[in-house]
Amino acid sequence: MLGDRSFEDAAGADGSGRRALILVENLSVPFDRRVWQECTTLRDAGWDVHVICPRGEKRDTEPEAVIDGVRIHRYPLRAATGGPAGYLREYGSALWHTARLARKVGPVDVVHACNPPDLLFLPALWLKRRGARFVFDQHDLVPELYLSRFDRGQDLLYRAVCALERRTYRAADIVLATNESYRDVAVSRGGRRPEDVFVVRSAPQTDRFQPVPPEPELKRGKPHLLCYLGVMGPQDGVDYALRALAKLRDEIGRTDWHAVFVGSGDAFDAMVALSRRLGLSEQVQFTGRIPDADLVRYLSTADVCLSPDPRNPLNDVSTMNKVLEYMAMGRPIVSFDLREARVSAGDAAVYAPDNDEAAFAKLIALLLDDPEKRARMGTIGQERISGRLSWRNSQASLLAAYAAACRDRTPVSANDPNSTGKRQRS
Repeated sequence: MLGDRSFEDAAGADGSGRRALILVENLSVPFDRRVWQECTTLRDAGWDVHVICPRGEKRDTEPEAVIDGVRIHRYPLRAATGGPAGYLREYGSALWHTARLARKVGPVDVVHACNPPDLLFLPALWLKRRGARFVFDQHDLVPELYLSRFDRGQDLLYRAVCALERRTYRAADIVLATNESYRDVAVSRGGRRPEDVFVVRSAPQTDRFQPVPPEPELKRGKPHLLCYLGVMGPQDGVDYALRALAKLRDEIGRTDWHAVFVGSGDAFDAMVALSRRLGLSEQVQFTGRIPDADLVRYLSTADVCLSPDPRNPLNDVSTMNKVLEYMAMGRPIVSFDLREARVSAGDAAVYAPDNDEAAFAKLIALLLDDPEKRARMGTIGQERISGRLSWRNSQASLLAAYAAACRDRTPVSANDPNSTGKRQRS
């Protein structure tokens, strides 16, 4: 933790002459916004930053690119389908390509691995043997993700992902946690010393999320627009939102709204089909992924934004990016009552009891009827994003983590290209 250190203090321990390699398997870069913010923060502090990640399907498709001074090495990867065997193929391919490209990058001072999956400690260990320090950036609690996504209980695969998480914690020199709940897990379950775990919160890019004048035509002739933004996977609660909207129409009698769901994921087709079964096709629009400019238009026009992630072992302790993005745009939020949702949103959201779709629908109706409350909530959200939840605070923590990782280390780039960059002798 930073304690009383300022951003300027942390930035003072700059990375001049040092090289960082960031490993990502879950998303391409710079599409992964958190990773890209970390890249540019390190670059601005003097680090030579390399990234290894999969290629995107429609963007980030080049095998190699230099963007704003960050060198990105990408590999082809087919996302898993068809159960555990599909994940074995995906992860095996990703590890092979990551090791191949890491050899190409050469010696580094820090290898920074982002989960999921908790398998990137394997190439990180190889680089540690060559003098690198290992920073584990824990984006997800994979055991909780497994329980929440697959509903298989604590079976053999669950025990396997727990073992991989333990190996990752053990291998890491420094852990980055996205919130205090994740930090507590790293200390209690991971056995890490508190001083080796740094909270680096995700935060929206405020230059990307700037409100524009609302466009009433996006409401499709209705007085109100409801908006969902985010991934559509089995654990993300889009089905809860759709059932709540059906209750809003059928049980509360409200038809004065149009809803737009922005984003995609492996549950996208199932959610479109559920919308049809609920008779919502005329009032619910699915856009898929859209350009940033169109996203901002929808959020600027929305009266209420939806965060329907149900309470489960993962969601209760995770920070939802969509909540932060809604807040940056000054939108009021309806959420289920999750621990970290309250930490992030505070009074910028109203909270329905655990997974209660009828209560969720009633809260939507309450906000639609109270424009003054909506405006107050929007202002609260923007103030929180520009204050304690701002990326500036996370930048300071990230740089402090890197300074801790590299304490008493000789930069590899100051040595022969084949140097291991071992600890200086006193």
